[in-house]
Amino acid sequence: MEIEKTNRMNALFEFYSTLLTEKQMNYMELYYADDFSLGEIAEEFQVSRQAVYDNIKRTEKILEDYERKLHLFSDYIVRGEVLDELSAYLTQHYPQDETLASFVEKIQEIDE
Repeated sequence: MEIEKTNRMNALFEFYSTLLTEKQMNYMELYYADDFSLGEIAEEFQVSRQAVYDNIKRTEKILEDYERKLHLFSDYIVRGEVLDELSAYLTQHYPQDETLASFVEKIQEIDE
């Protein structure tokens, strides 16, 4: 399994898991977060390996569709990059401004 795809699916799952069914959440968590094989998941839920595979592929598409429509993950990444730039600028140009530093800290805490 590709590490980039795994990381992306885990990130999308973190943002959108509550929009999935319980079965979708279980399969995705076991497959991507816990690194279970399709066979192990099939055995756990007493279904065929093909049923697990189909459910995971369908759920991947659903997560990508949520991201395409809602942009929660991509906005999170962009927001982090902008905050990093702002922090660097603040450190370089306004190192003594504690009020401004406090505002940046508060914004950073929102996404944590």
